[in-house]
Amino acid sequence: MAGQQPHDLNCLTIAELGKHAEIRMDKLTRDYYNEGADSGSTLLENSQAYNKYRIRPRVLRDISTIDTSCPLFGRRHALPLGVAPTAMQCLAHPDGEIATARACKEAGVVMGLSSFATSTLEDVAEASASNPHVLQLYLFEEREHSRKIIKRAKAAGYKAVFLTVDNPMLGRRNLEIRNQFKLPKPYKIANFAEDSSSATSNTGMDASISDTDKTEEKKKKSASTPGYHDGKRRKPPTGPITFHSHAANPTLCWDRDIDWLQKECCPEMEVWVKGIATAEDAVLALQHNVDGIIVSNHGGRQLNGALATSDALPEIVGAVQGKIPVHVDGGIRHGTDIFKALALGADFVWIGRPILWGLSYKGQEGVELCLRLLRDEFTLCMGLAGTVKISEISKDYLVKIDQAGFVSRL
Repeated sequence: MAGQQPHDLNCLTIAELGKHAEIRMDKLTRDYYNEGADSGSTLLENSQAYNKYRIRPRVLRDISTIDTSCPLFGRRHALPLGVAPTAMQCLAHPDGEIATARACKEAGVVMGLSSFATSTLEDVAEASASNPHVLQLYLFEEREHSRKIIKRAKAAGYKAVFLTVDNPMLGRRNLEIRNQFKLPKPYKIANFAEDSSSATSNTGMDASISDTDKTEEKKKKSASTPGYHDGKRRKPPTGPITFHSHAANPTLCWDRDIDWLQKECCPEMEVWVKGIATAEDAVLALQHNVDGIIVSNHGGRQLNGALATSDALPEIVGAVQGKIPVHVDGGIRHGTDIFKALALGADFVWIGRPILWGLSYKGQEGVELCLRLLRDEFTLCMGLAGTVKISEISKDYLVKIDQAGFVSRL
């Protein structure tokens, strides 16, 4: 992304990118990607919350050389932003996660891969080459499924696992329910295709069973059912691994699961927790020696009415006190939002939906455009605010506007 590239005159902002994607995506995909939980108020507030802050620019500073790079996973990255893990990217474009990985490599931006991707983690690692990549992980009730994917991620060179911790139950997404969303053919949840094949295989069937009975037996084997409690004990999910049946895990807890995950991942991969929203849980994350925190509310798709991530960020930063990195995602739609997040104490930000919009718009080229827009806006904001290094950005550059319009320093 070095050097000045020509503008796409049809798409000069992330908002315009979203409009292009809305036209190109089919209704099923558009609703799945863009919906929040329930009324969508938290989804909306994630982006609106950044509007509560104004930047205090400093002047007469030499800004002729601006360095936007930052350290992460033992190397410097071009920007303090990464591509957040988002599921099933082939819905947006046939090249899916592979196009995103190639765009990230070109941009020098770290990529997060969803466990529920439509490309295998090995193929994404190959497309990423030496560019760092991380794996978002749902820790399944049946640990062997998780153990397999962790082992593969280590072999493929992933730098970290981001354990999603904000989904003990799935949030209510009404359009998803109304549309009866299912991943359309020919796409598959690539990382679990082998498990799904073994779950649906016709093994040990008596040759005397009729074809009709065999078909019915296959249907039963291929059905995925969520876990439940039968009144006496917990019954884990069954059948092929799907998001709706296996992703939610109400049994997760700090004391048992973080320790297990660290033993499985370390030392090859770091263990981060994604979905922290309070200072109390940030302290627990520290006590359990995780390598980093992502302040997240799942893009507003889980608990509607939860704090916007930028509102939750300051108390978490205060609790962590610089002992481990604190990242944030949700609602970032402009380079000035990145600046504000860093000024509020984040070390790094992650971008989700805008990447999907870019992917839908022009595949790899559209993702590169999305990253370029954010890079250019952020670099311009740094310069106009009077900063030339990421380390210079602090709360001194922000004020907060209350509902009455009064300004207060942070």
